[in-house]
Amino acid sequence: MPWSNDGKGGGSWKPDNPGPWGQPPRPNPVDFEDWLRRAQARLRSWLPGGGLGGRALLALGLLGVLLWLLSGFYTVGPNEVGLNMIFGRYTGKTSSGLNYNLPYPVGSVEKLAVTDRNTINIGFVSRMDDRTGEEATFDLPEESLMLTGDQNIADVKFVVIWQIDPSHPEDYAFNVADPDDTVKAVAESAMRAVIGRSLIQNILTADRKVIEPAVQDGMQKILDNYKAGVLVLQVQLQSVDPPQEVISAFRDVTAAQQDRDRMRNEAETYANNVVPVARGQAAALVQQAEGYRLQTIDEATGQASRFAQVEAQYKNAPAVTRERIYLETMEKILGGSDKVIVDPGSGQGVLPYLPLPQLAPSNADGASK
Repeated sequence: MPWSNDGKGGGSWKPDNPGPWGQPPRPNPVDFEDWLRRAQARLRSWLPGGGLGGRALLALGLLGVLLWLLSGFYTVGPNEVGLNMIFGRYTGKTSSGLNYNLPYPVGSVEKLAVTDRNTINIGFVSRMDDRTGEEATFDLPEESLMLTGDQNIADVKFVVIWQIDPSHPEDYAFNVADPDDTVKAVAESAMRAVIGRSLIQNILTADRKVIEPAVQDGMQKILDNYKAGVLVLQVQLQSVDPPQEVISAFRDVTAAQQDRDRMRNEAETYANNVVPVARGQAAALVQQAEGYRLQTIDEATGQASRFAQVEAQYKNAPAVTRERIYLETMEKILGGSDKVIVDPGSGQGVLPYLPLPQLAPSNADGASK
Protein backbone atom coordinates (compact mmCIF):
# COMPACT_ATOMS: atom_id res chain seq x y z
CA MET A 1 0.00 0.00 0.00
CA PRO A 2 2.25 2.83 -1.29
CA TRP A 3 1.90 6.57 -0.40
CA SER A 4 0.66 8.70 -3.27
CA ASN A 5 1.69 12.38 -3.33
CA ASP A 6 -0.20 14.53 -5.77
CA GLY A 7 2.11 17.51 -5.37
CA LYS A 8 -0.61 19.62 -3.73
CA GLY A 9 0.38 19.01 -0.19
CA GLY A 10 -1.83 15.98 0.24
CA GLY A 11 -1.62 12.24 -0.21
CA SER A 12 -3.66 9.11 0.05
CA TRP A 13 -3.17 5.47 0.93
CA LYS A 14 -4.07 2.97 -1.74
CA PRO A 15 -4.81 -0.55 -0.56
CA ASP A 16 -2.93 -2.29 -3.44
CA ASN A 17 -1.15 -4.74 -1.17
CA PRO A 18 -3.59 -5.95 1.49
CA GLY A 19 -2.32 -7.82 4.51
CA PRO A 20 -2.26 -11.59 4.88
CA TRP A 21 -5.68 -11.59 6.56
CA GLY A 22 -7.38 -9.45 3.92
CA GLN A 23 -6.90 -6.19 5.82
CA PRO A 24 -4.85 -3.19 4.67
CA PRO A 25 -1.52 -2.87 6.41
CA ARG A 26 -0.97 -0.17 9.05
CA PRO A 27 0.12 3.10 7.37
CA ASN A 28 3.54 4.54 7.96
CA PRO A 29 3.76 7.64 10.22
CA VAL A 30 3.48 11.05 8.49
CA ASP A 31 6.74 12.87 7.89
CA PHE A 32 6.26 16.05 9.99
CA GLU A 33 9.26 17.86 8.50
CA ASP A 34 7.97 17.31 4.98
CA TRP A 35 4.53 18.60 5.97
CA LEU A 36 6.14 21.71 7.55
CA ARG A 37 8.13 22.43 4.38
CA ARG A 38 5.01 22.23 2.25
CA ALA A 39 3.13 24.58 4.65
CA GLN A 40 5.97 27.15 4.46
CA ALA A 41 5.97 26.99 0.69
CA ARG A 42 2.23 27.58 0.56
CA LEU A 43 2.51 30.55 2.97
CA ARG A 44 5.26 32.13 0.82
CA SER A 45 3.02 31.90 -2.21
CA TRP A 46 0.34 33.93 -0.40
CA LEU A 47 2.63 36.70 0.93
CA PRO A 48 3.81 39.53 -1.31
CA GLY A 49 7.43 39.16 -2.38
CA GLY A 50 7.33 35.45 -1.78
CA GLY A 51 8.94 35.51 1.65
CA LEU A 52 8.35 36.13 5.35
CA GLY A 53 10.03 39.39 6.26
CA GLY A 54 10.25 41.06 9.65
CA ARG A 55 7.46 43.49 8.86
CA ALA A 56 5.13 40.72 7.80
CA LEU A 57 5.71 38.83 11.00
CA LEU A 58 5.15 42.01 13.01
CA ALA A 59 1.92 42.72 11.12
CA LEU A 60 0.68 39.20 11.74
CA GLY A 61 1.54 39.51 15.44
CA LEU A 62 -0.23 42.84 15.78
CA LEU A 63 -3.26 41.50 13.96
CA GLY A 64 -3.40 38.51 16.27
CA VAL A 65 -3.08 40.71 19.37
CA LEU A 66 -5.82 43.00 18.07
CA LEU A 67 -8.17 40.11 17.42
CA TRP A 68 -7.37 38.72 20.86
CA LEU A 69 -8.16 42.07 22.53
CA LEU A 70 -11.40 42.47 20.58
CA SER A 71 -12.58 39.11 21.86
CA GLY A 72 -12.78 40.63 25.35
CA PHE A 73 -16.09 42.42 24.69
CA TYR A 74 -19.13 40.75 26.25
CA THR A 75 -22.74 41.58 27.00
CA VAL A 76 -24.56 41.34 30.34
CA GLY A 77 -28.31 40.68 30.42
CA PRO A 78 -30.81 42.98 32.17
CA ASN A 79 -31.20 40.49 35.03
CA GLU A 80 -27.48 39.81 35.38
CA VAL A 81 -24.32 41.25 36.91
CA GLY A 82 -20.90 40.51 35.44
CA LEU A 83 -17.87 39.78 37.63
CA ASN A 84 -14.53 40.62 36.00
CA MET A 85 -11.47 38.59 36.97
CA ILE A 86 -7.83 38.94 35.98
CA PHE A 87 -5.78 35.75 36.46
CA GLY A 88 -8.59 34.49 38.68
CA ARG A 89 -8.61 37.58 40.93
CA TYR A 90 -11.81 39.61 41.24
CA THR A 91 -11.40 43.17 39.91
CA GLY A 92 -14.94 44.59 39.75
CA LYS A 93 -18.51 44.11 38.64
CA THR A 94 -20.36 45.36 35.58
CA SER A 95 -24.00 46.19 34.95
CA SER A 96 -26.22 45.17 32.06
CA GLY A 97 -25.15 46.09 28.55
CA LEU A 98 -21.89 45.90 26.56
CA ASN A 99 -18.79 45.60 28.74
CA TYR A 100 -15.14 44.73 28.36
CA ASN A 101 -12.55 42.63 30.16
CA LEU A 102 -9.26 41.16 29.08
CA PRO A 103 -9.98 37.91 27.25
CA TYR A 104 -8.93 34.39 28.14
CA PRO A 105 -6.46 33.25 29.42
CA VAL A 106 -5.64 36.55 31.15
CA GLY A 107 -9.16 37.53 32.13
CA SER A 108 -12.52 35.88 32.61
CA VAL A 109 -16.11 36.91 33.32
CA GLU A 110 -18.75 35.25 35.49
CA LYS A 111 -22.37 36.29 34.98
CA LEU A 112 -24.88 35.99 37.82
CA ALA A 113 -28.68 36.31 37.54
CA VAL A 114 -29.19 38.61 40.54
CA THR A 115 -32.92 39.28 40.01
CA ASP A 116 -34.03 35.67 39.67
CA ARG A 117 -35.93 34.37 42.69
CA ASN A 118 -35.06 30.97 44.08
CA THR A 119 -37.34 28.79 46.22
CA ILE A 120 -36.32 26.16 48.75
CA ASN A 121 -38.82 23.78 50.37
CA ILE A 122 -38.02 22.59 53.88
CA GLY A 123 -39.89 19.71 55.48
CA PHE A 124 -41.35 18.47 52.19
CA VAL A 125 -40.41 17.93 48.58
CA SER A 126 -42.48 18.14 45.40
CA ARG A 127 -41.74 15.70 42.60
CA MET A 128 -43.50 13.63 39.97
CA ASP A 129 -45.25 10.53 41.24
CA ASP A 130 -44.21 7.52 39.19
CA ARG A 131 -47.57 5.81 39.70
CA THR A 132 -49.90 8.67 38.78
CA GLY A 133 -47.59 10.77 36.63
CA GLU A 134 -48.64 13.93 38.51
CA GLU A 135 -46.71 16.19 40.83
CA ALA A 136 -47.04 15.08 44.44
CA THR A 137 -45.77 16.31 47.79
CA PHE A 138 -43.78 14.03 50.05
CA ASP A 139 -43.01 14.77 53.69
CA LEU A 140 -39.48 14.85 55.07
CA PRO A 141 -39.85 14.23 58.83
CA GLU A 142 -36.12 14.57 59.45
CA GLU A 143 -36.44 18.22 58.40
CA SER A 144 -39.93 19.15 59.62
CA LEU A 145 -40.04 17.71 63.16
CA MET A 146 -38.79 20.32 65.66
CA LEU A 147 -38.66 20.56 69.46
CA THR A 148 -40.59 23.42 71.10
CA GLY A 149 -39.76 25.36 74.24
CA ASP A 150 -42.16 23.30 76.39
CA GLN A 151 -40.64 19.98 75.28
CA ASN A 152 -43.26 19.19 72.63
CA ILE A 153 -42.75 18.28 68.98
CA ALA A 154 -44.11 20.38 66.12
CA ASP A 155 -44.28 19.41 62.45
CA VAL A 156 -43.23 22.60 60.63
CA LYS A 157 -43.14 22.89 56.85
CA PHE A 158 -42.12 26.17 55.24
CA VAL A 159 -40.75 27.76 52.07
CA VAL A 160 -37.85 30.21 51.75
CA ILE A 161 -37.68 32.65 48.82
CA TRP A 162 -34.25 34.21 48.20
CA GLN A 163 -32.09 35.81 45.55
CA ILE A 164 -28.51 36.92 45.02
CA ASP A 165 -27.79 40.20 46.78
CA PRO A 166 -27.34 42.74 43.92
CA SER A 167 -25.05 44.87 46.08
CA HIS A 168 -22.64 42.01 46.91
CA PRO A 169 -22.73 39.43 44.10
CA GLU A 170 -19.00 38.79 44.53
CA ASP A 171 -19.66 37.32 47.99
CA TYR A 172 -22.13 34.88 46.47
CA ALA A 173 -19.69 33.89 43.72
CA PHE A 174 -16.58 33.41 45.84
CA ASN A 175 -17.70 32.71 49.44
CA VAL A 176 -20.42 30.07 48.95
CA ALA A 177 -19.61 26.68 47.47
CA ASP A 178 -23.18 25.29 47.38
CA PRO A 179 -25.73 28.13 47.77
CA ASP A 180 -28.85 25.96 47.86
CA ASP A 181 -27.55 23.69 50.61
CA THR A 182 -26.19 26.65 52.55
CA VAL A 183 -29.47 28.59 52.48
CA LYS A 184 -31.42 25.45 53.37
CA ALA A 185 -29.17 24.66 56.34
CA VAL A 186 -29.36 28.25 57.61
CA ALA A 187 -33.16 28.30 57.22
CA GLU A 188 -33.62 25.06 59.11
CA SER A 189 -31.30 26.26 61.87
CA ALA A 190 -33.11 29.62 62.23
CA MET A 191 -36.52 27.95 62.29
CA ARG A 192 -35.45 25.46 64.95
CA ALA A 193 -34.09 28.33 67.07
CA VAL A 194 -37.39 30.23 66.89
CA ILE A 195 -39.51 27.12 67.52
CA GLY A 196 -37.28 26.17 70.44
CA ARG A 197 -38.13 29.47 72.17
CA SER A 198 -41.90 29.16 71.68
CA LEU A 199 -44.69 27.16 73.27
CA ILE A 200 -46.61 24.58 71.27
CA GLN A 201 -50.01 26.19 71.86
CA ASN A 202 -48.77 29.60 70.73
CA ILE A 203 -47.13 28.09 67.66
CA LEU A 204 -50.37 26.41 66.61
CA THR A 205 -52.52 29.52 67.18
CA ALA A 206 -51.39 33.10 67.72
CA ASP A 207 -47.64 33.10 66.98
CA ARG A 208 -47.73 31.84 63.42
CA LYS A 209 -47.52 35.35 61.97
CA VAL A 210 -44.70 36.19 64.37
CA ILE A 211 -42.56 33.21 63.38
CA GLU A 212 -42.13 34.16 59.72
CA PRO A 213 -40.44 37.58 60.19
CA ALA A 214 -38.40 36.24 63.12
CA VAL A 215 -36.98 33.41 60.98
CA GLN A 216 -36.33 35.78 58.07
CA ASP A 217 -34.39 38.20 60.27
CA GLY A 218 -32.42 35.35 61.84
CA MET A 219 -31.50 33.91 58.45
CA GLN A 220 -30.40 37.28 57.10
CA LYS A 221 -28.14 37.92 60.09
CA ILE A 222 -26.47 34.52 59.77
CA LEU A 223 -25.96 34.85 56.00
CA ASP A 224 -24.58 38.37 56.42
CA ASN A 225 -22.10 37.07 58.99
CA TYR A 226 -21.07 34.40 56.50
CA LYS A 227 -20.81 37.05 53.74
CA ALA A 228 -22.83 34.73 51.54
CA GLY A 229 -24.21 37.44 49.25
CA VAL A 230 -27.75 36.10 49.68
CA LEU A 231 -30.83 38.25 50.23
CA VAL A 232 -33.76 36.50 51.99
CA LEU A 233 -36.99 37.85 50.52
CA GLN A 234 -39.67 35.92 52.39
CA VAL A 235 -40.33 32.98 54.69
CA GLN A 236 -43.74 31.33 54.23
CA LEU A 237 -45.12 28.78 56.68
CA GLN A 238 -46.97 26.08 54.79
CA SER A 239 -48.23 24.16 57.82
CA VAL A 240 -47.59 23.97 61.56
CA ASP A 241 -49.15 20.87 63.13
CA PRO A 242 -48.47 18.49 65.96
CA PRO A 243 -47.14 15.04 65.04
CA GLN A 244 -49.61 12.72 63.35
CA GLU A 245 -49.75 10.43 66.39
CA VAL A 246 -51.18 13.12 68.70
CA ILE A 247 -52.93 15.42 66.26
CA SER A 248 -56.43 14.43 67.43
CA ALA A 249 -55.60 15.35 71.05
CA PHE A 250 -54.21 18.69 69.96
CA ARG A 251 -57.35 19.38 67.96
CA ASP A 252 -59.42 18.78 71.09
CA VAL A 253 -57.19 21.19 73.00
CA THR A 254 -57.55 23.76 70.24
CA ALA A 255 -61.33 23.40 70.30
CA ALA A 256 -61.33 23.88 74.08
CA GLN A 257 -59.21 26.99 73.71
CA GLN A 258 -61.62 28.35 71.14
CA ASP A 259 -64.54 27.72 73.52
CA ARG A 260 -62.60 29.46 76.27
CA ASP A 261 -61.96 32.47 74.06
CA ARG A 262 -65.63 32.56 73.03
CA MET A 263 -66.82 32.49 76.64
CA ARG A 264 -64.30 35.15 77.55
CA ASN A 265 -65.56 37.36 74.75
CA GLU A 266 -69.14 36.86 75.89
CA ALA A 267 -68.17 37.75 79.47
CA GLU A 268 -66.37 40.85 78.27
CA THR A 269 -69.43 41.84 76.24
CA TYR A 270 -71.68 41.40 79.28
CA ALA A 271 -69.25 43.40 81.39
CA ASN A 272 -69.19 46.15 78.80
CA ASN A 273 -72.98 46.35 79.01
CA VAL A 274 -73.30 46.12 82.81
CA VAL A 275 -70.41 48.26 83.93
CA PRO A 276 -71.62 51.48 82.22
CA VAL A 277 -75.08 51.03 83.80
CA ALA A 278 -73.56 50.48 87.23
CA ARG A 279 -71.31 53.46 86.78
CA GLY A 280 -74.32 55.58 85.81
CA GLN A 281 -76.23 54.48 88.90
CA ALA A 282 -73.21 55.16 91.07
CA ALA A 283 -72.87 58.63 89.55
CA ALA A 284 -76.58 59.29 90.21
CA LEU A 285 -76.20 58.24 93.84
CA VAL A 286 -73.18 60.45 94.22
CA GLN A 287 -75.06 63.39 92.77
CA GLN A 288 -78.03 62.74 95.08
CA ALA A 289 -75.74 62.57 98.08
CA GLU A 290 -74.06 65.76 96.99
CA GLY A 291 -77.44 67.46 96.66
CA TYR A 292 -78.53 66.22 100.07
CA ARG A 293 -75.28 67.49 101.55
CA LEU A 294 -75.74 70.91 100.03
CA GLN A 295 -79.38 71.01 101.15
CA THR A 296 -78.47 70.07 104.72
CA ILE A 297 -75.71 72.64 104.81
CA ASP A 298 -78.03 75.32 103.46
CA GLU A 299 -80.75 74.45 105.99
CA ALA A 300 -78.29 74.47 108.87
CA THR A 301 -76.90 77.76 107.67
CA GLY A 302 -80.43 79.23 107.44
CA GLN A 303 -81.36 78.00 110.92
CA ALA A 304 -78.18 79.45 112.35
CA SER A 305 -78.90 82.74 110.65
CA ARG A 306 -82.49 82.70 111.95
CA PHE A 307 -81.31 81.88 115.45
CA ALA A 308 -78.91 84.80 115.30
CA GLN A 309 -81.77 87.11 114.23
CA VAL A 310 -84.03 85.78 117.02
CA GLU A 311 -81.26 86.31 119.51
CA ALA A 312 -80.93 89.90 118.38
CA GLN A 313 -84.68 90.47 118.78
CA TYR A 314 -84.69 88.70 122.14
CA LYS A 315 -82.20 91.19 123.44
CA ASN A 316 -84.51 94.01 122.41
CA ALA A 317 -87.80 92.48 123.79
CA PRO A 318 -87.26 89.37 125.88
CA ALA A 319 -90.86 88.84 127.05
CA VAL A 320 -92.39 89.12 123.61
CA THR A 321 -89.72 86.91 122.11
CA ARG A 322 -90.23 84.20 124.76
CA GLU A 323 -93.98 84.25 124.16
CA ARG A 324 -93.44 83.93 120.43
CA ILE A 325 -90.96 81.11 120.81
CA TYR A 326 -93.38 79.28 123.12
CA LEU A 327 -96.27 79.62 120.70
CA GLU A 328 -94.21 78.49 117.71
CA THR A 329 -92.88 75.52 119.68
CA MET A 330 -96.36 74.46 120.77
CA GLU A 331 -97.53 74.82 117.21
CA LYS A 332 -94.90 72.43 116.00
CA ILE A 333 -95.64 69.94 118.79
CA LEU A 334 -99.44 70.02 118.74
CA GLY A 335 -99.97 70.77 115.08
CA GLY A 336 -99.93 67.16 113.93
CA SER A 337 -101.73 65.47 116.88
CA ASP A 338 -105.41 64.85 117.68
CA LYS A 339 -106.87 67.44 120.08
CA VAL A 340 -110.11 67.80 121.99
CA ILE A 341 -110.93 71.28 123.20
CA VAL A 342 -113.32 71.51 126.18
CA ASP A 343 -114.79 74.80 127.11
CA PRO A 344 -115.02 75.01 130.90
CA GLY A 345 -117.70 77.71 130.68
CA SER A 346 -120.21 75.58 128.81
CA GLY A 347 -121.55 74.09 132.05
CA GLN A 348 -121.07 70.46 130.89
CA GLY A 349 -118.53 68.32 132.63
CA VAL A 350 -116.45 65.67 131.04
CA LEU A 351 -115.94 62.31 132.57
CA PRO A 352 -112.25 61.67 133.00
CA TYR A 353 -112.47 57.98 132.04
CA LEU A 354 -114.04 58.46 128.64
CA PRO A 355 -111.56 57.84 125.70
CA LEU A 356 -112.22 61.13 124.08
CA PRO A 357 -109.57 60.87 121.35
CA GLN A 358 -110.94 57.47 120.16
CA LEU A 359 -114.53 58.71 120.18
CA ALA A 360 -113.75 61.85 118.26
CA PRO A 361 -113.58 60.24 114.77
CA SER A 362 -116.83 58.32 115.24
CA ASN A 363 -118.59 61.44 116.43
CA ALA A 364 -117.29 63.28 113.43
CA ASP A 365 -118.63 60.54 111.08
CA GLY A 366 -122.04 60.64 112.78
CA ALA A 367 -122.20 64.35 112.40
CA SER A 368 -121.40 64.12 108.75
CA LYS A 369 -124.14 61.57 108.25
